[in-house]
Amino acid sequence: MMPRVRQPELMDDPGLDPARHRQALRGLARLNALSRADAPLWREVRAITRGSRHISILDVAIGSGEVSLGVVERARRDDVDVRLSGVDRSETALGEARAAAARRGVPIDLVQRDVVRDGLGDLRADVIVCSLFLHHLDPAEVERVLAEMIRVAAVGVVVSDLRRSRGGYGVAALASRLMTRSPIVHADALLSVRAAYTPEEFRAMAIRAGWTQPAVRNVWPWRMLLSCRTQGESR
Repeated sequence: MMPRVRQPELMDDPGLDPARHRQALRGLARLNALSRADAPLWREVRAITRGSRHISILDVAIGSGEVSLGVVERARRDDVDVRLSGVDRSETALGEARAAAARRGVPIDLVQRDVVRDGLGDLRADVIVCSLFLHHLDPAEVERVLAEMIRVAAVGVVVSDLRRSRGGYGVAALASRLMTRSPIVHADALLSVRAAYTPEEFRAMAIRAGWTQPAVRNVWPWRMLLSCRTQGESR
């Protein structure tokens, strides 16, 4: 097993040139489309909402929005209505999410906020989702964000992230080079795998954050899903 090594990623730089940031976000969107990242996320959301036909979803650190927008489209095919909202600290990312939602014809509410520093405040949703964000954080920060997510979720939380592994490192190196010309993605893809957690580490942090009986499972390709239901019911 690779030791965890967290180094600052280029996309985490608040001073990153917006044009280069947008190029990187679009490269990541292509990688997520290739890996069908929205498919296991939607299956897990569907499972914890137990057949509800109307669901509100809040995406924490929404980025370009392509993953959660893919979830909405899958929900529509299953005759489920989703009210989507998202939060991110980056105005550039929110602009990309807003444009992507417009292209897909999906209504979306977006809020600019640093969830690590400021939490989620009075934001609420049936299901809180989060994709490829928590590996950017140290364990204490992860636990703080996980505690906030479970606090504001009426029904449950689903988190998708990378698994730290040598196989995942190799896949990230190859896929990032094939799917985008962004040098930021080429560098950050490898840094992300080195900074990722294992399923056991993920589950332990969720328990420390106050989650009750969190479940974690591996999904393709070299990712994992962490989920938990709350005591609430879908609205």
